[in-house]
Amino acid sequence: MRLITLLAYGLLSGLQLPASVLAADVLQVRVDPAITYQTIDGFGASDAWQCQFVGKNWPLEKRERIADLLFSRELDAQGNPKGIGLSIWRCYISAGTAEQGEASDIVNPWRRGECFQNPDGSYDWSKQAGQQWFLKAARRRGVEKLLAFPNSPPVHLTRNGKGYAPKGETCLNICPGKLEDYAMFLVDVMQHFDQQGLHFDYLSPFNEPQWNWDDPGQEGTPALNVELYALVCYLSRELSQRKLSAQLVLGEAGTIGHALKVMDNDGRDDQARVFFSPESPFYVGALPNVARTISAHDYHSVWPLDKLVEYRHLLRGALTAVNPELGYWQSEYCILEGPNNEVGGGGKRDLGMDTALYIARIIHADMTVACAKSWQWWTALSQVDFKDGLVYLDDGSQGSSGRMGPETLSLMNDGVVRESKLLWTLGNYARFVRPGMVRVKCSIEPEQSYANGVLSSAYKGSGGDVTVVLVNLGQEEACCNLGFSQQVDVFTTSSTANLQKSRQNSGNIALPARAVGTCVLRLPLLQQSSAAK
Repeated sequence: MRLITLLAYGLLSGLQLPASVLAADVLQVRVDPAITYQTIDGFGASDAWQCQFVGKNWPLEKRERIADLLFSRELDAQGNPKGIGLSIWRCYISAGTAEQGEASDIVNPWRRGECFQNPDGSYDWSKQAGQQWFLKAARRRGVEKLLAFPNSPPVHLTRNGKGYAPKGETCLNICPGKLEDYAMFLVDVMQHFDQQGLHFDYLSPFNEPQWNWDDPGQEGTPALNVELYALVCYLSRELSQRKLSAQLVLGEAGTIGHALKVMDNDGRDDQARVFFSPESPFYVGALPNVARTISAHDYHSVWPLDKLVEYRHLLRGALTAVNPELGYWQSEYCILEGPNNEVGGGGKRDLGMDTALYIARIIHADMTVACAKSWQWWTALSQVDFKDGLVYLDDGSQGSSGRMGPETLSLMNDGVVRESKLLWTLGNYARFVRPGMVRVKCSIEPEQSYANGVLSSAYKGSGGDVTVVLVNLGQEEACCNLGFSQQVDVFTTSSTANLQKSRQNSGNIALPARAVGTCVLRLPLLQQSSAAK
C-alpha cells in the first residue's frame, strides 16, 4: 500500500506527521492555489448519431434514465451522484441524408441525419426530434453550455448533392456562390433555438477538414483554410448583426498536429497560426463572436505513452508562440488506435476499468500538459461493439450483452441501457470540475509514472474550494493522507463503485487499485484546520 500526503493550500507544511506516515514510499501531493493555469470551459460529449432514434422513439423512462446518467447533478439518498453532470452538450446539425435514404449512399442509417432546411429554403423545425428531446433534457438538468456542430453543408447546397465529398477533393463540398447561404443556414438555426429558449453558447462550423470525406461512410466534407476563413467571416458578421451571442469555436482539427504545425502542406493544417496569429492574412481573432480558442482531436496522439506527453508539450509550446491568450479545447476523442495499446484498440466495447483508466490518463495529460480548457468525448451513446460510447445500447438477447450494430434495427425503438466505467470516470472530472473553475498547481514527489503511477490534478472554484482528482493506475491500493484532521467527501470510481461517495478521515483515505477518486476540499475546513494549528 502506498501513502499519499496532500499538503493542501501549502498551509500545512509544518504539520507533525506520525512516524508511520513518513515512510520512504510516501508520495507528497502538494496543491498551491496561488499558481494558476487555464480556466475551465467544461466537459462534454455529442449526440451523434444515436440520439436521433433514442430521443424520438425509445420509451420515455429509458430516455430519462439516459439523460440522468449524462446530465444530472442530483444525489441519491446515500449522497451518490445520479449522473456525471456534463457541462457541455454537443448537438449535431445534420445535412439531410436521412431524407435521401438509400440514395444518400450512406448504407448505415444511424449515420444519416435530417436537415432543418428544405431544398426550397424553407424550414421544418420538427426535424431532428430525437436530438431536440436530448437538448431539452440537458437544459432541464442544468447543463450550462450547448454547442452546435455540422459535418457537411445541407445536401441541396453541395456540389454533388451528397453529404460526402467528391472523390479526391480537398475543397469544401459546396456549390459555387453558396457559401454565404450556408452561413445563413447555420445562423438561422442558432437564432431559432435562441427563440425556443435553447441558447447555443457555441457554434463549431467545421469538423476535421483535413480528411477528404469522399467515402459514403457518414456526412463530412474537406475544406481549405482559405474557405474556412471566408465562412467564419460570413458567420461572424451575421451573428453580430442579429445580436446573437453564440461564439464560433474554430478548428476541430483531425489531429493535434494539424492544429499546431504544417503537416501535409495542402492548405488545411497549421490552423492555430493561420487563424490566430495577428500576422496571418486569415487572422480571425479580431472578429466579433469568435472565441479565442482553437480545438483539435486527440486521435493518433495518445500511444505510446512517451508520445502522449511529448505531443502535448509541443502543442502547448506552439499555441503559446502563436498567441499567449489562445485557449485550447480537446473537442473529440474515442479509441481508434490499436491494436498495440493497453486496451487492444478501439474494437470490442469495454464496460470496465481498463478503458476507463486509459481515458483518464489522456484527460489528465490534456488538462495538465496541454492546458486544455475543455475536454469532450465523441459520442455519448453507442449501439456498436466498439470503444466509442459512454452509455451502451444492445437488445439484451444474451443476458449481460446482446446484439449490436447497424443491422440491429430494433435498437432504433428500444433496447437495454448499459453504463460503462468510462462514463463514471469521466464524471470524476465532469461532475466536479465545473465551468469557471481554474486549474492550480498540483505536484507529486517523487514523480509518478504514466504507466502505473498515481496522477493528480487540482482545480479551484470561485469560493476558493478545491477539487483534487487522483488517478491510480497501479495494481495496489493507495492510502491518501490529506494532511489535516477533517472529514472530507471522496467520490470513487472503481471496478465495484460508480462515483460512490464516502466520508473519510482526510488522514486515511483509501483509494482502491485501478481507480479514480475525486476529493472535494471545502475552504472552511481548510481554514479551520489552519486556524487550529
